[in-house]
Amino acid sequence: MKQKIAIGLVFALLLALLGACSKNQPSVETPVEEPPQGTEAVSTPEEGSSPAESVETGVSEMKIPQTGWTEAVPAAYTQAAAEQGNVVRLDYQSEDYVRDGSAITKTAYVYTPYGYSEADAETRYNILYLMHGWGGHAGEYFDFTETKNIFDNLIANGDIPPLIIVSATFYNENSSTDFSSSIEEFHTFHQDFENHLMPAVEGKFHTYAASASPEDLKASRDHRAFGGFSLGSVTTWLQFCYDYDYIQYFLPMSGSCWYYGTYGDFRFEDNVDFIERLVKDENLDERGYFIYHAVGTQDAVKSQSINMAEEMLSREIFTPEHYVFYQKDGGYHDFNAVQEYLYNALPLFFRDKLPENMQTESQPYTTDTAISDVTGDPAFGDYGRLIFPVDTGYYSGRTLGGLRLMWYSEIDPDETVEIANYMKSHAQAGETIFYDIYTDEEKAADPDKADTGLFFFKGNPGEPFAVCNAGGGFAYVGAMHDSFPHALELSKMGYNAFALIYRPGWDTAMEDLARAISFIFEHAEELEVDTDCYSLWGGSAGARMAADVGSYGTAYFGGDDLPQAGCVVMQYTGHSEWQETDPPTYVCVGTNDGIANWRTMQSRINAMSAAGIPTEFHAYEGLSHGFGLGTGTIAEGWINDAVAFWEDQMEKQL
Repeated sequence: MKQKIAIGLVFALLLALLGACSKNQPSVETPVEEPPQGTEAVSTPEEGSSPAESVETGVSEMKIPQTGWTEAVPAAYTQAAAEQGNVVRLDYQSEDYVRDGSAITKTAYVYTPYGYSEADAETRYNILYLMHGWGGHAGEYFDFTETKNIFDNLIANGDIPPLIIVSATFYNENSSTDFSSSIEEFHTFHQDFENHLMPAVEGKFHTYAASASPEDLKASRDHRAFGGFSLGSVTTWLQFCYDYDYIQYFLPMSGSCWYYGTYGDFRFEDNVDFIERLVKDENLDERGYFIYHAVGTQDAVKSQSINMAEEMLSREIFTPEHYVFYQKDGGYHDFNAVQEYLYNALPLFFRDKLPENMQTESQPYTTDTAISDVTGDPAFGDYGRLIFPVDTGYYSGRTLGGLRLMWYSEIDPDETVEIANYMKSHAQAGETIFYDIYTDEEKAADPDKADTGLFFFKGNPGEPFAVCNAGGGFAYVGAMHDSFPHALELSKMGYNAFALIYRPGWDTAMEDLARAISFIFEHAEELEVDTDCYSLWGGSAGARMAADVGSYGTAYFGGDDLPQAGCVVMQYTGHSEWQETDPPTYVCVGTNDGIANWRTMQSRINAMSAAGIPTEFHAYEGLSHGFGLGTGTIAEGWINDAVAFWEDQMEKQL
């Protein structure tokens, strides 16, 4: 892919040497998520970062962590789309605001989406203005075929609504492009934007502005966005400071606010003080604004973005629905990075502005479906938020196909899509797929209990049930890979399977599992499940839950006094405790597991077997931690062996 270095290499090296970062704190330098490297994270659960908050924008409640890593642009999005937009040149009259105010002609380039028609004045479009960096020019964003292809594909695939995009410039015909002159130009650009560029564009193209008057342009602010790269990022921050009345969405890419100070004197605290006062004085929390701030980890000028982000994140007022900060792992100061920022940020803009014919609630999910479109799907009601980890800092990826979970490997995108579609189709058919295990009174007394429940994957009426418990280091619940797939497969075999969403923490997790089993026993008739020889399944931390409740019983952890599980199925955990009264136990693990040593698991099983407890053990050569069902690996099909082991225990109880 063609790259354009938007800032001179010599200057980039100078910036790096000067070290613009004055307080490079690790909470932003290393985001709360692990960057996807294609290899397993080997840190222990205790080493995991605390979860980030979520951001909610628009009616579909987009939820992402407040800090994290951008997702790579799929190769298909850089290819020519079947439905392509058009780019035209627009010359407009302006003034030389830096010098004498004389009349000048400026140029911008305007992208209109596929299907746009000048004759169709009824259809209105959201609009995005983009600004280049030092030495750039109008139309720069359309110099790169891949960038336009990304716009085309985002629209064609329904990731964003049809959008008008303007590639403008802060330079004019009399401008010098040396660095100090560039600073003068972008500091006055907001006047050109308000008085000339915006009226010229939106007086011609069909945006949501009823006219080009200031009043109508302000009235349509929630349909307008502004973004920029490098000095264009600095310009974007200034647009927030000056033009918040006109713009709701902002995308500063690799740069900080220079309302006060300049290069080498960034005055982060003063600038954020000003932005905070602006938000309060202008009631912007209520009116709405959203800033997606981004930079690459190898960007020569990343320090100023990181410092700006640190200062923003230190203020309680900048909540996730208003400000997020994302980094591109390995990203440089180039248009490769810019394309990735655009791909990740634009789907978070205008989410409540999708035309009716592009709404996707009734359509099957695909690997390109945004995770937020699943969690916010009306088919699921309030419990949709529990389908993916509530502790959002432990997963990454914007789409179902891009899902990554901390400490897990071998995540199968097709499996994720199948599970999400299974849930949706059954929920839309009127079936109950989720059950609360605590009463409203209990949840009011302990609000954390609101983040619990059982997802039900129904098998044949009257068949035994299994409770599947996902791992996550007792820090989060990785159900989409570590319990939902197991429960779905068990239901296909005719067994009734439940996947538990529990409160992180050993004590609370055990309490929730005991309560869940008690709930199932209490409602066995309406659930149509057989309680004889039920089984407990789990991976990693979930395996410890299954083993301990299987060993000590539900009453020990606050549940009802119920029969012991007929079978425990455990994956990849270093749990070594056991008792001679333990239930029959099946275990599998990978030999390359950096978290749960396979020999520890084998030693436990050998000891249990020597004590007369039925056991079965499998170690899969080369597999790492958290392989789930092991689809496409040497472990694929292990669940059939585990079910056969469970069925053996059923026969023994007859």
